Amino acid sequence: MQLENYVRDIQGFPKEGILFKDITPLLNDPEARHKCLEILVESLKGQKIDKVIGAESRGFFFGMLLADRLNAGFVPVRKPKKLPFDTISASYDLEYGTDALEIHVDAIKKGERVLIHDDVLATGGTAKAMETLVKELGGEIIQFNFLMELSFLNGREKIKDNTIFAAITY
Repeated sequence: MQLENYVRDIQGFPKEGILFKDITPLLNDPEARHKCLEILVESLKGQKIDKVIGAESRGFFFGMLLADRLNAGFVPVRKPKKLPFDTISASYDLEYGTDALEIHVDAIKKGERVLIHDDVLATGGTAKAMETLVKELGGEIIQFNFLMELSFLNGREKIKDNTIFAAITY
């Protein structure tokens, strides 16, 4: 099964000049979704994970599944002012603008082993912001885990001192 066959290209979304990789066909197909989860879990073979961090919003889909499969806690990392408790924040650049992410101050305890998950590694801004948040809270990053990597955008360069895995690479 080729997971790439379940990712649809949308030209000009969210703005002109961007080729958006739509994962909804992958989410909609139980066999493809299961295969993708198996590939992501296999990349962590033998690793103990305490917390899985999922980035809003598409990182929540497989982030929760990974947390369940790994018997780990799930931590949502969200856009500003979306979390109800005390937070810390990290800003970042996107390929089409700027944004910020927040995490609850009690989401990760010092020394916890953390898997950072998101749907796509593009320019690396979101990943770098999550790295900043995890380190500020004292977590140990075990792996950055992505459904897909857009390698031509060189996102790995921003998080190069970490283990990085992507189920699909473009």
